[in-house]
Amino acid sequence: MSWVNTHFYVLRFMKLFQKLIAAPAIISMASGLAVNAAEINSTDLSDYAKSNNLVSLSDFKSDTLFPGDWAYDSLKDLTNSPKFNGNSVTRLEAAAELNNLIAGGEGLMNGSQIDRLSDELGSELAIMKGRVDGLEARVNGIEAGSFSETTTMKGKAKFQIGGTDGVTDEAVMAAYFWEVDLNTSFTGEDNLNVEIETGNTPDTDSFLAVTDFGKGSGDVLKVSDLNYTFPVGGWSITVGDSLDASKQFTGACSYGNTVDSLSDCGTGNSIAVGGDQSISAGYELDNGFSFGLGISAEDGERADRGMFTTEGEDIYALNVGYSADQFGIALAYADVDVATYWGLNASYSPESVPFTISGGIELGEEDDGTETTQWATGLSTDLGEGTLSAGLGTDGSYDDGDDSTYAYELSYEFPINDGMKAMPFVALVEGEDDDEDTTIAGMQVTFKF
Repeated sequence: MSWVNTHFYVLRFMKLFQKLIAAPAIISMASGLAVNAAEINSTDLSDYAKSNNLVSLSDFKSDTLFPGDWAYDSLKDLTNSPKFNGNSVTRLEAAAELNNLIAGGEGLMNGSQIDRLSDELGSELAIMKGRVDGLEARVNGIEAGSFSETTTMKGKAKFQIGGTDGVTDEAVMAAYFWEVDLNTSFTGEDNLNVEIETGNTPDTDSFLAVTDFGKGSGDVLKVSDLNYTFPVGGWSITVGDSLDASKQFTGACSYGNTVDSLSDCGTGNSIAVGGDQSISAGYELDNGFSFGLGISAEDGERADRGMFTTEGEDIYALNVGYSADQFGIALAYADVDVATYWGLNASYSPESVPFTISGGIELGEEDDGTETTQWATGLSTDLGEGTLSAGLGTDGSYDDGDDSTYAYELSYEFPINDGMKAMPFVALVEGEDDDEDTTIAGMQVTFKF
């Protein structure tokens, strides 16, 4: 807008308020409240803020204001302006318009009429100033007490107690796992992720080792993952340490399991692979398809065995996924140096029945030519306030032609409140050859924050 047009609208609005000043109706409405802003106390402001002080044509009696009066025309012009569209005008709104004029046209408004209008609307100006000051104080308080303006934090703590029958360790055992994720964006399109965790999960032949509970770290707090994600030409690139090569992969398994061998619907060797250092990339199309690839150095922390070295053992992985409202499917390939794996998992939620079914199968080939297979399937349905899940599958990979062992599980997860949930579960893992079957029973409690 040019300076000429701006000047025209400012003068027009000033003319309107000049008429408004002298209007008996407006002056009468200001009676008892037309005091200097400096004289307003908090009680006055509170009482006035709760009142309905509307300036509307319908509020005036015929013996006070008549059509044709300049005051009537002024009010009509104000209420019918694009700002208010014929609605009633409060004294606070009139004061706000005056404040905008003063703030935007300083130097053009030094007349006595403007000073008079400021006095007439002093209480409203004081109310607005108090509200703005209060809002600023609240914002400053939130910022002062916030964790960070650019970093968000989320975490969880898990506790598990239970026991087994049929293995060496038959005592009732308890364990914990704690994790915190810090995510920071510097451009609005990138993300620096830092994962900090600890736990006491033992790597022993117990229910804690059989279940998919969490990584044990010997009660030592450590940075388990450090990665940075940023966009490049439509692709999402992730680089980092202690990172899966499949960080950008899309998995379609929606089943929540307790037995570790059933994780990722039996396709963990292909859909979730990684080493010490990794680079991965993902690309999503609008039609539901997604693509991913990743490279990881299994011994990347050693100076003589980094990524792309003859001494090191690199992992290469590819992924193609498709997701829709009711189903999803994902295909993954991984070369882990000593073997190659093809994995396929999917999930489906029919409209006619209230459950979701997930399943997957993975085929592997070791360097010596041995072919392996593993699979898993799971069913989940809402029951009451929680989710009932049942799953079965092979207890890990087995050589083709050999007898396989199977794992079975049943769990019920229910919320206690928004940040806390509990899950009792039972499971059976078949023993190999003449080994006894392992029966597992326990309870998981998860806190999210």
